[in-house]
Amino acid sequence: MTGRIHPLFLHLAGCVLFLSLPILFSPESLPLKSYLSNPPTRRELLIYVLVLGVFYANYFLLIPAYYFTRRYLAFALFNLLCFGLLTFMPLLLAPISPLPRPGFNNTPPHTAAPNRPEYSPPPIDHPHGRPIFRDISQYLFLFLVVLFLALLLKIRDRWRHAEEEKLHAELAYLKAQINPHFLFNILNSIYALALERSDRTAGAVVKLSSMMRYVLLEAGQNRVPLEQEITYLTDYIELQQTRFEDEDTLQLDFTVTGQPEGKTIAPLLLIPFVENAFKHGINPEQPSAIRIRIDIGEKELRLAVTNRKVAPKLLPTGPAGLGINNTRQRLGILYPAQYTLSIEDNADDFHVLLTLHLT
Repeated sequence: MTGRIHPLFLHLAGCVLFLSLPILFSPESLPLKSYLSNPPTRRELLIYVLVLGVFYANYFLLIPAYYFTRRYLAFALFNLLCFGLLTFMPLLLAPISPLPRPGFNNTPPHTAAPNRPEYSPPPIDHPHGRPIFRDISQYLFLFLVVLFLALLLKIRDRWRHAEEEKLHAELAYLKAQINPHFLFNILNSIYALALERSDRTAGAVVKLSSMMRYVLLEAGQNRVPLEQEITYLTDYIELQQTRFEDEDTLQLDFTVTGQPEGKTIAPLLLIPFVENAFKHGINPEQPSAIRIRIDIGEKELRLAVTNRKVAPKLLPTGPAGLGINNTRQRLGILYPAQYTLSIEDNADDFHVLLTLHLT
């Protein structure tokens, strides 16, 4: 549940609290068993049960089927029917014996007691002795409250669903931009090994296969185990490093500290910063230096990437910073107020420092 209260629990708690209102606000102090055996209280409970029925009829059926489809007349007619049932069903299912009007007794007509006024039946009104229009006004108030609440919650749910759909579409678009960029650079690395007829080509293909499996099978999830993301990152670095095993121009420092077990992260979130360092920081004809450090804490991950700027010749450059810009957008969507990203683009080197709250 990731820290959120399940909606079913909220609905159950709300129903219990709502149905307890007639007892909580009753002017009499009686045991619960006496409340339930009291006809007026049973009638009030029936009214509140019907009000809940109106709420859920609108929430699950009428609002999605008629209000959201702009069939407003049918929506209004069905709610008028619900209001009629709310008004008259309690009179039929839980009638209450009439009470005498003040100043009169219960003696039937033609048998009045001596020296007492003759019994006169109450006017046509509520069977409990108060005008029925007063109850109708109360029913109307409850009805309008639950109708407005059902509309408010359903519109909020629809807006939230639309935001989630927009989020998934945007993330899918960003992943579609990132993944081909990875493959393009990696295939160029293997192509360079193949041209040299290097014995390391087969191993590079195996690592590429492992990376492809991760991208195709795991990266479609919202969160993946952190150790899998670290393994993917390690495979990428080792694949790039095989191209320079016979060269002494690249100084590569890659370290991981901490325990990734039991932690999760959004997939393909760290690789753009590392890829950018290799893309703009390696050239066999120039001294190249890349330093990558990942520190994993209990609730936090810290990624620091530094590369010396060189003139890249082996990899096609393309638009500068595309992967990092997309990753910045993903961070804003997936980790709002849960990350800090600092980028320093100097004349001679490039620094990235990412601090991320882990789950």
